Amino acid sequence: MLRLLLHWLLSALALILTSRLVPGFDVQGLRAALIAAIVIGLLNATVGLVLKIITFPISILTFGIFLLVINGLMILVASDIVSGFHVYGFMPAVWGAAILALLGVLFKALIHDVKD
Repeated sequence: MLRLLLHWLLSALALILTSRLVPGFDVQGLRAALIAAIVIGLLNATVGLVLKIITFPISILTFGIFLLVINGLMILVASDIVSGFHVYGFMPAVWGAAILALLGVLFKALIHDVKD
């Protein structure tokens, strides 16, 4: 349970950091970041999973770069759902997906030894 809570908080922190780095990617406060992290996670676990399965051949041909496009689309959908979280265009969403992926890898490396 502690690991899930920590992952949620770090995902929200990653969204806030991404909003500072990517123009057109706007998070207005911690509350919006926490809700957006949940919505993005749910979208990636449902719709994103189906899209990743359907576009698997394209992902292989592009060496996985196309997965950033799918994650960017999930971020755009989440920005339509969550108030206080806005992404202004497709390219900020894709750049945001790339930054979020890099921050996710960094955070995972930093907390790899946290146990439940």
